[in-house]
Amino acid sequence: MSWVFWAFLSAIFAAATAVLAKVGVEKIDSNLATAIRTSVVVVFAWGIALAFDAHHGIGQISRRGWIFLALSGLGTGLSWLCYFRALSLGPVSGVAPIDKLSVAIVILCGWIFFGEAMTPAKLIGGGLVTAGALVIAFA
Repeated sequence: MSWVFWAFLSAIFAAATAVLAKVGVEKIDSNLATAIRTSVVVVFAWGIALAFDAHHGIGQISRRGWIFLALSGLGTGLSWLCYFRALSLGPVSGVAPIDKLSVAIVILCGWIFFGEAMTPAKLIGGGLVTAGALVIAFA
């Protein structure tokens, strides 16, 4: 299966996450909700890694790999803390689209840091994603 298949599945699960989290964060501290969600993710992710024998590769991870995975984890944690706080304060139909502005930011980062092509289609698409997210969030 191609990356497109997995990306669509990711979008479906991300949508489910937003809807389920909005209900789950009601009447509890958003930081506690994030901690609970993160604990479930840790158990689930290690379960998958163990089930598929992926854990054997842990010794082959470079120092650089560890550093960047740790930084990515910090970014994820900060994103989730902010996301759950936003969900506790605002409508899911507004929070989720603003969160997806990350798409436009990633397009820029791909161009700046990885030399990915900044084509007219990517510029237009990134602009449309940005405009669409803002229209949906604030309409």
